[in-house]
Amino acid sequence: MSGQRRHIGAAERRARLAVGQRLAGAARADTPEEVAASLVALHGTDPVSVHLAVGARLTDAAGLVPEMERALYEDRTLIRMHGMRQTVFVFPTGLVPVVHASTGLAVAARARASLVKDMARVGAPDAKWLAEVETSTLAVLTRRGEATAAELAREEPRLRERFAYAPGTSYEGVHTVSSRLLRVLGIEGRVVRGRPLGSWTSTQFRWAAAPPCAELPVAEAQAELIRRWLAACGPATEADLKWWTGWKAGNVRRALGAVGAVTVSVDEGVAYVLADAVEPVRAVEPWAALLPGLDPTAMGWRERDWYCPPGLRPALFDRSGNIGPTVWWDGRIVGGWAQRPDGEIAWRLLDNEGADTEGVGAEALDAIGAEAERLRSWMGPTRVTPRFRTPLERELASG
Repeated sequence: MSGQRRHIGAAERRARLAVGQRLAGAARADTPEEVAASLVALHGTDPVSVHLAVGARLTDAAGLVPEMERALYEDRTLIRMHGMRQTVFVFPTGLVPVVHASTGLAVAARARASLVKDMARVGAPDAKWLAEVETSTLAVLTRRGEATAAELAREEPRLRERFAYAPGTSYEGVHTVSSRLLRVLGIEGRVVRGRPLGSWTSTQFRWAAAPPCAELPVAEAQAELIRRWLAACGPATEADLKWWTGWKAGNVRRALGAVGAVTVSVDEGVAYVLADAVEPVRAVEPWAALLPGLDPTAMGWRERDWYCPPGLRPALFDRSGNIGPTVWWDGRIVGGWAQRPDGEIAWRLLDNEGADTEGVGAEALDAIGAEAERLRSWMGPTRVTPRFRTPLERELASG
């Protein structure tokens, strides 16, 4: 290439996305584990989004719920835990040591220090007391296997202790030791979320002791996480990588060097791919998808113009930057969808100004309609509401 970076335009990025993100029809997976391995991480803040994200990528989603139950709670091939940016994700179990060492250790140290500081500020018990409580809590959890926070507090009453948080500020509140401590233990990789209380749509979970986790050198783990993410999402800019990992620029650059990432150009500037992914890829057959709020593809990059036109964002994002349910056609977002109380999957296409559009052809309309029917069929009587609601989703859901 005579020293000149190869340019990867938006059309090719969309073709890569179609296969790497398991969205094109021929690229769909057979199991939840295959989906999770391809995407690296499934955004787990909203439990509904995990199931819907996997279902959108399976060849046959009819048995999705029992398959997810098996993977998450029986075989434990998928683990729900804190990861990048202090956010809850679902990871392949084999990736847990990588996430823990590359990200969890540093985040956990800050979370524990913050808890001790917040408690000390209001005269709550000290770090020694907190250590006694956590030792007791872990012993109870190990003995029971799984337990809710309330069940743990019945056997370790000190978990019910309350303390003021940020007194005198606009976000002042009262926390229990259990809510903060279990979160810290989760970030530290010592506990994980177990079965939900109720159906797969529940946001309340039991807690379980984390499986044994190998200790990896931080730099090695960071390189491995970047390698896997570039395999799924490359090309990506440094800004994309910093945003997704939550790391400092120096850590991102060292990891890129360690995996031998190759620089290319995209419309946003310099980007990176793995050395075996430099050559052009062919376009795939046009495809449609209905992806949930917080889907890992929709939330995969910080710089999103190549797949999410700016004019659509006011309708599709909430005020905190969380994306809602989206309609995709051939590698870009073209609208949004919602489930209505009667189970209908309502969807609407938007143009780049955020208005209704008729610019998508009959092939796309038929394919999107088929995906809506596929989603309605496997969900059956289940009704879902995204945890983070967006203007278009609210409007469509209300009918």
